[in-house]
Amino acid sequence: MASLGLCKQLSRRSTFLSRCQSNFATRRSSPLDEERQIQEGIKDGVARRNLSKILIANRGEIACRIIRTARKMGISTVAVYSDPDKESLHVDMADEAFRIGPASTNESYLNEKKIIQAALTSGAHGIHPGYGFLSQSPEFAQLCADNGVTFIGPSPRAISDMGIKSTSKTLMEKAGVPIIQGYHGDDQSVGRLKAEAKKIGFPVMIKAFRGGGGKGMRVAMNEAEFEQQLDSAKRESMKSFGDDAMLVEKYVQRPRHVEVQVFGDHHGNYVYLFERDCSVQRRHQKIIEEAPAPGISEETRRSIGEAAVRAAQAVDYVGAGTVEFILDSDRHEFFFMEMNTRLQVEHPVTEMITGTDLVAWQLKVAAGERLPLLQNDLRIRGHSFEARVYAENPEDNFMPGAGPLTHLSLDFDPASFDGTVRVETGVRQGDQVSVHYDPMIAKLVVWGEDRSSALRKLRSVLTGYHISGLSTNINFLTSLCDNASFQSAHVHTDFIKEHITELFPAKGPPTPEALVQAAVALHFLKILPVDGGAALFADPFDSVKNWRMNYSFAETTQLSANGKVYDVALTSTGDGKFRVQCLGKELVVEVSTDVNDGMLVTHACIDGRMLKSKSVMEDSKLHLFQQDGCVTFEVPALKYESLLATKETGADEARAPMPGVIEKIMVQPGQEVKQGDPLVVMIAMKMEYVIKAPKSGIIKKVAFKTGVNVPKGSQLVYYEEPTSS
Repeated sequence: MASLGLCKQLSRRSTFLSRCQSNFATRRSSPLDEERQIQEGIKDGVARRNLSKILIANRGEIACRIIRTARKMGISTVAVYSDPDKESLHVDMADEAFRIGPASTNESYLNEKKIIQAALTSGAHGIHPGYGFLSQSPEFAQLCADNGVTFIGPSPRAISDMGIKSTSKTLMEKAGVPIIQGYHGDDQSVGRLKAEAKKIGFPVMIKAFRGGGGKGMRVAMNEAEFEQQLDSAKRESMKSFGDDAMLVEKYVQRPRHVEVQVFGDHHGNYVYLFERDCSVQRRHQKIIEEAPAPGISEETRRSIGEAAVRAAQAVDYVGAGTVEFILDSDRHEFFFMEMNTRLQVEHPVTEMITGTDLVAWQLKVAAGERLPLLQNDLRIRGHSFEARVYAENPEDNFMPGAGPLTHLSLDFDPASFDGTVRVETGVRQGDQVSVHYDPMIAKLVVWGEDRSSALRKLRSVLTGYHISGLSTNINFLTSLCDNASFQSAHVHTDFIKEHITELFPAKGPPTPEALVQAAVALHFLKILPVDGGAALFADPFDSVKNWRMNYSFAETTQLSANGKVYDVALTSTGDGKFRVQCLGKELVVEVSTDVNDGMLVTHACIDGRMLKSKSVMEDSKLHLFQQDGCVTFEVPALKYESLLATKETGADEARAPMPGVIEKIMVQPGQEVKQGDPLVVMIAMKMEYVIKAPKSGIIKKVAFKTGVNVPKGSQLVYYEEPTSS
């Protein structure tokens, strides 16, 4: 590729901010004569930019989302990809794609030089950053401008002002936007930060200056844990944003998290597209969002919307932005938290209630056009939810996962819902959820005439989204939809913690109906070619019908669920009919089966009740997808396998709970530790996890060095064997 005249990144934020302000002032104060304006496509003092070809500096779901809108607008698209993403969906969807490096984000999706190089080589006129990665980097936005490429987003100055939390707080206070008091100063010594935390009063929130998406955020409940939480937040912030400066604020307990979508153009127009409620979170990250925020009065809605617009105006904001507020659940007082200078993951719910395409708005505004609608044109229509489907295990503190999507299918057709259901995803069956990137698989977005109807629809599509190969949060999201407090919109940021016993109830035995469907499915899966194309029931003597002359076929199936083994006895009476015994009951079952998308579809009439389910077998696990969600059964191992398994230990060992990279080792051989002491820090899915000592003892060996990728289940630390007395 041709060598580029790339600017060097500036080392000091203050120098960079001064440069942005100088450039901004120069651009605003350089009038062109009328003839030159016409030649350069300038109208009303605003340049019209050609954006007939854009590069998307992102991956996965958001890259696919941008490509879909660009295609509708006749805009050509260029994708970028790291080595693990070579065969990904966003690469297939784009008109062309460029490799930008290995898996590491610092060498690929955060590699500004490679991305600019790809844009110039491809002839792209603009770069859409998506969200995450470089979307909130003022340095990258300036680099685009220096190389004659339109950055589809706000100015470098606006990103810098809002991205540096201390600066944004000062600006908001001057603009009359309510803020929470805290320490946002330049003195970043541990002593000063700790002293300020004590002055504010615990609990406090420690947040990265350039943070976002829940990264670089920790809560210190008391002075004793402040330094540990500060150290953890700094490491995570440096990994995510290349900056570890922190601010300290009073932690407001049980608030609501309400954010406002704002938009500005180059012509001085600003609008707010109403608010979203994102209160239900884990690890300070959203998992379900809705719009509009329930229970908000029209007066509060207008006040918070106008405050968000003032925030945008304070930095001459252009493009899509989200102003996030903490809302007092009782008094409905709101306080500025931060502004994300980009499109948000949850933007579809705003699109659903306003009938807009916010990506199209971004492209039009970046091209110099006016906002498609003004404030008086905007109305709220109905209610929308978005549920984020993650590869994670909610029952293990939402531990993220990675691995293959062995099976992925939909039990519904989004097109049949007339635009009221959207599946936003960047993966397909067979793709890998990588340890290097965010573990989100898809966003399920629904619209209804009101909140109740939208929530019913969300639950329906959740149970119709079928995944096997790794753990997901689908059952948890379904449980959330069924929760009475959530249905009543009594939401706040501690909702999961407060309702943990309801959301994670003690698991009883499977229902007889589930056991029957699983046993019947397992029987047919043994004999049906679910991945083949042969006709299944062409032969009247086919074993599927269990036809035997003068003989009733019988078998006992063992299924394991929640650590218990259940015997299910099947006796075929011919023509797809069975007598089934389980849990002390005898049931009469009539079964018909089909195969669809590699899944066995079973219609079982159990004592006159017709039930439908889909099943897929993966290794020794049977996944049964039914109306109430997915139930996973395990076929118990053979006796010799069980004997081998008992020789393996692990209950009292420090093992990697997920695939990841060793970030920091906090112990050394010969060191004595107590149960609960931190041993190793791992980075997985861009988040930091501290592996703690499962027992007290003396460390014998640390198995890995920092920077090493380790698979799930790897033993990280070995203990000295206790000496016999």
